[in-house]
Amino acid sequence: MIHAGEDSERTWCISEVDIFRDLSEREMAAIAAAAPMKTYSAGEILYSPAQPSEVLFILKKGRIRIFRVSADGRALTTAIITPGTIFGEMVLLGQRMYDNYAEALDDVTVCVMSRPDVHRFLLSDARIAARITEILGRRLTDLEQRLSDSIFKSVPQRIATTLLTLAAETRPRVLGARSPQIALTHQQIAALAGTSRETTTKVLRDFADHHLIRLARGRITVLDTARLADHAG
Repeated sequence: MIHAGEDSERTWCISEVDIFRDLSEREMAAIAAAAPMKTYSAGEILYSPAQPSEVLFILKKGRIRIFRVSADGRALTTAIITPGTIFGEMVLLGQRMYDNYAEALDDVTVCVMSRPDVHRFLLSDARIAARITEILGRRLTDLEQRLSDSIFKSVPQRIATTLLTLAAETRPRVLGARSPQIALTHQQIAALAGTSRETTTKVLRDFADHHLIRLARGRITVLDTARLADHAG
């Protein structure tokens, strides 16, 4: 017999994930049983072209950076994954991850589902399949924008855009706080913006001098989103 506490622990990864929002407790429990939890430390690679993995990840805690590396060694961030959504192997829906890397930006917790179980529990359900397609459509739009930014925007514009993107996904943790805080290092911001750490530090200090942001160790507070948006072009 499964007690309420045990059942809650089993479905911990599934609860609050948008694509599962109207499933019954029994349906959620079945998916949770097929998607055991796994943790990764900040900086760890979940998969890479050298170590592909035919699984679907459900992100419960932390943030994931998806990126590609060009022939000349430049990295392009293609997506930033936040809790409550999915990423990984979805060949049937036109997205492959074999050319991509997935890096933990924080200490992360994911649930991992095998390819057969993705077919069995997710793609066979019209509600969930439609939501997955919607997610992939949004990511394709984001990717097109990131590619455009990498070509046409200057480095300060890309850094400003990166800060705005992260700020929009960050809820103030302190009650009454209005300024979003971004818990990333200068090196991580540089990787997301596709530039060097030294250049990123210089640009961030310039933004701070103009009171657009406030810098602290491992944390950036956005003070003026409107003016930062002007700098993002």
